[in-house]
Amino acid sequence: MARLLSLNIGRSTAVDYSDPGRTGIDKRPVEGPVAVADPGPQGVAGSGLAGDDIADRRFHGGDDQAVYAYAREDLDRWEGSLGRELRNGVFGENFTTVGVDINSALVGERWRVGEVVLEVTSPRIPCRTFAVWLGEKGWVRRFTQDARPGAYLRVVEPGEVRAGDGITVLSRPDHEVTVEFLFRALTTRAELLPRTMVAIDVINRAYAESIRKRLG
Repeated sequence: MARLLSLNIGRSTAVDYSDPGRTGIDKRPVEGPVAVADPGPQGVAGSGLAGDDIADRRFHGGDDQAVYAYAREDLDRWEGSLGRELRNGVFGENFTTVGVDINSALVGERWRVGEVVLEVTSPRIPCRTFAVWLGEKGWVRRFTQDARPGAYLRVVEPGEVRAGDGITVLSRPDHEVTVEFLFRALTTRAELLPRTMVAIDVINRAYAESIRKRLG
């Protein structure tokens, strides 16, 4: 059964490797329920999860990145590759899922999790903060080549969630643009960018703007 294995939030802490001098990437599992709210037109509520801090709002949080989901199955694969334990939340994900092929989810696909309805908007693009936090040499390159980035989601219907809630796919759009496909188009395979235009209206707006600029 597809379900929310772990619900993770983080407090902003001071660091010397992030431009704002702080990061909220250190997410830790919490007991529910936790409110998930629509961030609103200006993204003022950050990640969308009550109590979860967003340190750098230029690139994180907001309407189109309200929740970040990553599969436990992919964390397990990385455990084998890296030879170390990876707890739930260590990749900075709010939702650690089980039984969901997140990278094959279609952009624009809608999920119900607990009381909340969410819409897949984009993959996660790795950054320097992620690399330094994880402490793995060449991490951005390795994560990019692996192309299992997890997904950002926007809030369609707010409500409460808790660990153990089932995840149900409510609808899937009729196009080919999966999370993995969009990730490859944005990172290593620019020739795929024209094919992402069929989903441009539901793609994370910052990424959609970048795609339009790159296509001229």
